Amino acid sequence: MTIPDAATAAALDPANPHAVPSTLPYELPDYTAIREEHHEPAIVAGMAAQRAEVEDIVTNPAPPSVENTLDALERSGGLLGRALRVFWNQLAADATPGLEEIEARLAPQLAAHEDAVYMDARLYERARALQDQADAGTLTLEPDTAYLLEKLLARIRRSGIELSDADQDTLRDLNARLTTLQAEFGRKLLAGANAASVLVTDEAELDGLSDAARAGARAAAESRGSEGWLLEMQLFSHQHVLASLARPDVRARVQAASENRGRDGSEHDTRATLLEMVRLRAERARLLGYEHHAAYVAEDATAGTTRAVDDMLARLAPPAVANARAEHADLEALAGASVAAADWSYYAEAVRKDRFALDDALLRPYLELERVARDGVFRAANLLFGLSFTERDDLTGYHPDVRVFEVFDQPEPGEPGQGLGLFVADWFTRESKRGGAWMNNLVDQNRLLGQRAVVVNNLNIVRAPDGEPTLLSWDEVTTMFHEFGHALHGLLSDVRYPSQSGTNVPRDFVEYPSQVNEMWAWDPEILGHFAVHHETGEPMPREWVDTMLASRQYGEGFSTTEYLGAALLDQAWHQLTPEGVPAAPDDVAGFERAALAAAGVDFEPVPPRYRTTYFNHVFGGGYSAAYYSYIWSQVLDADTVEWYAENGGLTRENGEAFRRLLARGGSQDPSRSFRELRGRDPRIAPLLERLGLDG
Repeated sequence: MTIPDAATAAALDPANPHAVPSTLPYELPDYTAIREEHHEPAIVAGMAAQRAEVEDIVTNPAPPSVENTLDALERSGGLLGRALRVFWNQLAADATPGLEEIEARLAPQLAAHEDAVYMDARLYERARALQDQADAGTLTLEPDTAYLLEKLLARIRRSGIELSDADQDTLRDLNARLTTLQAEFGRKLLAGANAASVLVTDEAELDGLSDAARAGARAAAESRGSEGWLLEMQLFSHQHVLASLARPDVRARVQAASENRGRDGSEHDTRATLLEMVRLRAERARLLGYEHHAAYVAEDATAGTTRAVDDMLARLAPPAVANARAEHADLEALAGASVAAADWSYYAEAVRKDRFALDDALLRPYLELERVARDGVFRAANLLFGLSFTERDDLTGYHPDVRVFEVFDQPEPGEPGQGLGLFVADWFTRESKRGGAWMNNLVDQNRLLGQRAVVVNNLNIVRAPDGEPTLLSWDEVTTMFHEFGHALHGLLSDVRYPSQSGTNVPRDFVEYPSQVNEMWAWDPEILGHFAVHHETGEPMPREWVDTMLASRQYGEGFSTTEYLGAALLDQAWHQLTPEGVPAAPDDVAGFERAALAAAGVDFEPVPPRYRTTYFNHVFGGGYSAAYYSYIWSQVLDADTVEWYAENGGLTRENGEAFRRLLARGGSQDPSRSFRELRGRDPRIAPLLERLGLDG
């Protein structure tokens, strides 16, 4: 693969908006100027510029130093980083065929570029020389710099620097092909999800669906030029709409559409793509000296080994499935008939009504999006961390739905706030946005370059028709708090180096702060402010709140089992040797069944949260062999929730202590950051109690 040269970098049109840092507040990309045609030339020129910058580092005749090697490497790639952060966010949030074509062209070039940097023996020699000096005591490194050097050396070794020239060539080919396949999987999945959306033309089939949900479905159909109501696919197996649809045949139709994504033999079928990815990942791991891809991933995470991952998942699976079976028996007793996967959510809502006297339709009028954001998410951040938020109507996002908020830091109550960064909110679903919810950085906080954070939250909430309030489900409320936890990790970062900023931590730690932030959705002080009827202004009845709190553990058998099914599938695929990977697309379903059975989570009414063919986290994103991270992080999360309770809950003092953990980002071992907060290593007992698995 050809690497762009310095002449390519110099050839970038200076009028390209990516060419220099934005002059807007906090270097927010200038979306009024950026067009689709600007991305590719800037990214190509950025690769060339960084190669020239790295060449200057490795040919520097001066002895290696922190300034001329580590700092210089961190400074390199400014153009490439600017362009890529905008491009990747745009591709996920508002894809076009043109953006997808650019991704397909650039994916192998980007893989080759990364290989060119981290397979450079001269860079390895300079980094090793610094480590040798530090080991000998002739060089004193600041703790964050020492950790940066440690991780750099590990990254270079894991990139194949110690392989023969022939094996390095093989590795480059594998990396290029894998990058292409990952992009291909994402494109097929998005197109397949749009194609799988269920169009209803007889309104009687929507019996049970709220007026607001019907209006959203009608608007979705109109946006695609269809008559009727379009039930759009969310990323996971169980669709939220199943909780409301009264007709079993319509529920079965939606569930089938969901679970058949990626395996219908159409142009959107993902099976051949993912099988090649699994095989090539296994080949790459073997080439690098690892037993399998999962071992390669675990080594660079806080888990350390696949044995640690397997042991935790194996401990959780039996009690989770036992709980799910007990919940299923309750549902069948209520239904008086067999309850299939398509029926679970519907009857679970009925159980909630019967046992807890609440249902989703009852709660929605009290969960209006604007109020949840302002008096829930933002209020919690203010009380904990002293943050305030001002919407900047003068700043433009990348889509008309996008809103920009300036974040101010108020060290002490009554003192004037100082600008901390920007929070970019993109809450609504659209055909061009991939499923799920996520956070991206547009600018990484770091002191080396004097930059402050610009972070994006993307959700997939169905927008109400113009003039009507957007009402949320409780799951959407907790998702909003969750993603804002990631945003806080970026906004409150206080590190020297860009590569250590905010969420640049191991996969099995990155979900920890976001999961902790979900607790504030349930906090009476916070909930009492945002759970207000959008028409009458009346607060949600206290008895409803008490019932919601009492019902938190209900359904944990289902949710834990569906999650573990996906996490165990991820491990099963990525603990294969190249020879063990199924050969044909038709073998995928059989492998999946066998893997779930072997793990003891083959309970048909509870399919995995993601089946293999639409498992975007591991085949289209960065979570391959790392989907276990969510439950691993939940161990830390539950232990931290206990810490908050022991120390008085929602207080500024507690917030400041947790802020210190967030501020460190990836500048030290995350396990150390947790120990500094908690005073010890994490315990699993609080999580087992939360999930009802401690009996």
